[in-house]
Amino acid sequence: MITNSAKKRELVKKPKVNVITLGCSKNIYDSEVLMGQLRGNMIDVVHESETIAKEDIIVINTCGFIDNAKQESIDTILRYSELKEQGKVGKVIVTGCLSERYKPELESEITNVDAFFGTNDLQNILSNLGADYKYELLGERLLTTPSHFAYFKIAEGCNRPCSFCAIPLMRGKHVSKSIDDLVKEAKGLVRNGTKELILIAQDLTYYGLDLYGKRNLDELLRHLSDVAGVEWIRLQYAYPSGFPMEVLDVMNERDNICKYLDMPLQHISDPMLKSMRRGITKQKTIDLVSAIRDKVPEIALRTTLICGYPGETESDFLEMKDWVEETRFDRLGCFTYSHEEKTHAHSLTDDVPDEVKEQRVEEIMNVQQEISFEKNQEKVGKTFKVLIDKKEGDYFVGRTEYDSPEVDNEVLLHASSNYATLGSFVHANIERAEDFDLYGQIVK
Repeated sequence: MITNSAKKRELVKKPKVNVITLGCSKNIYDSEVLMGQLRGNMIDVVHESETIAKEDIIVINTCGFIDNAKQESIDTILRYSELKEQGKVGKVIVTGCLSERYKPELESEITNVDAFFGTNDLQNILSNLGADYKYELLGERLLTTPSHFAYFKIAEGCNRPCSFCAIPLMRGKHVSKSIDDLVKEAKGLVRNGTKELILIAQDLTYYGLDLYGKRNLDELLRHLSDVAGVEWIRLQYAYPSGFPMEVLDVMNERDNICKYLDMPLQHISDPMLKSMRRGITKQKTIDLVSAIRDKVPEIALRTTLICGYPGETESDFLEMKDWVEETRFDRLGCFTYSHEEKTHAHSLTDDVPDEVKEQRVEEIMNVQQEISFEKNQEKVGKTFKVLIDKKEGDYFVGRTEYDSPEVDNEVLLHASSNYATLGSFVHANIERAEDFDLYGQIVK
């Protein structure tokens, strides 16, 4: 017989945890680990659900990297704290980079947030939510990406001294994960349908120095490449200074390591590189790019650049623009300099006007747009292996091994074919090319 008190307990709705993720792929990874732990504790958890109940708990994983990202994080915190004030959500918890960097200021300014945590506070967040950290869940995550690809963080933090970057302030020193733990995590992802591992860290190329006394990315790649079911491994965020060339040998040896490398170079002018504390010169950068392309001729090189760093003259900028034209990167992103507190560059005068920064970014991207169009035209008539990410209207949308999600080319394939499903690999003949998109047909 069910008592009245038992009936009442049944009517009490358990709070749901709704995780909101802002910022980069490293934050996506952290949210997925948190969600995996919550699910392991039998707590109902969702990611960025628009359906919100008044008893729900909102966890906001913030970004604090540059001004625009910080403002987005603050706006999101204010939005949910207002919903709490109105009684439309139960609790608001803030974590991530912004909270790590500005916790005292946030606590004093936004007083109705229930708790603020930093970037390495997973166990404390779980405790606040009435959950225990379960060591047996190492590597278990609740993916927010399509299940066929996953961001795969091999290290936390950064030891580099770049003058403009606040990451070490928010993420701490470089800490590598062990090869054994990473292989275990990869196997767990494969069991759940993951085919592509996108390796991320603030600096992939520093991997292993703290654990093994040497740069060990090549050995890690061999172990991950051996995991049955891993069809693509992609490298993002490689630092140029001290780049371990043996990584390229593994790329040539193993078919499931994508011929793709994301290496943020930031600038090419020697005065700028020196002030940025990049540990590399213009000539060494040029030689490195040339050596990489010599070793892996098919490689797609992606880079990012900064315009408007303190002291950047018109001559410095034109030197970078000419170099972009000459180097012809396969993929390129460009950003305006952001003057960040407590970084080494903050002691310099932010002397390039915002409108000049924006104009320089536009000029660089116009150059890259032409390069991208020309490189895409070269693909017309050729056949590529494509991983299908989604379906939009009359097209399956996928990527080649030369493209990372969100930031690179997409391949649009007519959806009339019976040979494609989401998360599957197909071969596609490219029939038409635009600046950043390829169009084609699936072939048997």
